[in-house]
Amino acid sequence: MSKSQKRSCIALVLAAGEGTRMKSTIPKVLHQVAGLAMVNHVVKAVAEAHVDCCAVVTGNQSDLVEQAISGFNQQAEFFPQVQRLGTAHAVLAAESALARGFDDVLVLFGDTPLLRPETLLQMRQCLADGADVAVLGFHADDPTGYGRLVEEDGRLVAIREHKECSAEELAIRFCNGGIMAINGAKCLELVKSVSNNNSKGEYYLTDLAQIANERGLKVVSHKGDELEILGINNRVELAEAEQIWQQRRRRELMLDGVSMIAPHTVFLSHDTAIGVDTTLEPNQLFGPGVMIGKGVRIRGYCHFEQCNIGDDCDIGPYARLRPGTAIAPKGKVGNFVEIKNAKIASGAKVNHLSYIGDAEIGEKANIGAGTITCNYDGVNKHLTRIGAGAFIGSNSALVAPVSIGENAYVGSGSVVTKNAPDDSLVVSRARQTTMEGRAVILKNKALAFKKAKSQKPSS
Repeated sequence: MSKSQKRSCIALVLAAGEGTRMKSTIPKVLHQVAGLAMVNHVVKAVAEAHVDCCAVVTGNQSDLVEQAISGFNQQAEFFPQVQRLGTAHAVLAAESALARGFDDVLVLFGDTPLLRPETLLQMRQCLADGADVAVLGFHADDPTGYGRLVEEDGRLVAIREHKECSAEELAIRFCNGGIMAINGAKCLELVKSVSNNNSKGEYYLTDLAQIANERGLKVVSHKGDELEILGINNRVELAEAEQIWQQRRRRELMLDGVSMIAPHTVFLSHDTAIGVDTTLEPNQLFGPGVMIGKGVRIRGYCHFEQCNIGDDCDIGPYARLRPGTAIAPKGKVGNFVEIKNAKIASGAKVNHLSYIGDAEIGEKANIGAGTITCNYDGVNKHLTRIGAGAFIGSNSALVAPVSIGENAYVGSGSVVTKNAPDDSLVVSRARQTTMEGRAVILKNKALAFKKAKSQKPSS
């Protein structure tokens, strides 16, 4: 749509369905793709298409749906559909919003998580070009079960349900995708003209095409991608949508300069951000809220959620970065390391077999293998501070709250319970005792016990 044509727009997202085929205790539209509820994928596309108002028609467990959407988009408005009598009836649930006089009305569905904002802009362009009703369609190799878009001389004259098609119409492969764009000045009048004169006694929005044609209005179709407007009705289709979304997003990232050695083993979230020249080795899982900088190497079998990794870091393999983790540029996190709610400064290293929780680690500090920050006392979490250049020996336990000064050295196997000043050496462990020949005595005693146990009769 031309920037010179400033048209107001409302998007009406229909999310009132029961979703019985999902066989779930939560509303269908709240099932997730890429860590985000399906309906919020649609709400996100609406926002990215620069729509003025997002109105959501709710029904089944409306409080849960409203809560989920409000947490994602605080500007969304909600309209309950108390009785669910068809798609046109659902549109009229938001009559008060439609009556505000928007130029464009988009009617969308909350179970189409693959919808792109570009498609919504194209639908609006149809209205800007003079259409009164535009219907999104797609070409199907097998159109069985889909409503057909019946066209004559470039006009869309009707949307025919599969069971109502003539033999000639059944041969049509151009199918109804469900999504519509409607002239805002005529929307309510058209929708109110829909009758329930059908076998189910419901009000179908698809009747708009024929009604608008009968009134001499311009009705057109717009060709879209079948996968993009895939509606999700059960968990098999949910998994298929996840796969499509992941493939799409992996491709986008790779085209933007991210290397993936085995793309099909990388699983992303809806908001995963990865900088150029970053390399992802096989088997990665990104939960929501992950940002990765440029030139990062992510080695195999890592798990991330709500964390930030700076430029030129080296992570993994087998690393788990949990919420609140921030790794500054050139940080190193090695194999079998878990980090939570901790800040790792530039050049610091946590190379292997460590747990770092609720901590601040200074520049170029080195954390030895097996080090843990004992951050939890059973009730509260406490902070561990490790200064720049500090060296923490292997198998050390830092009992928080505790601070290790800059360039301090903690001997291996230490249990540190008191603050260590800058440049200090801390050794906190029992003095070694060596008893020569004692090992033979202990071993013989153990063997005798084992022999006696094996000879003892069973009860």
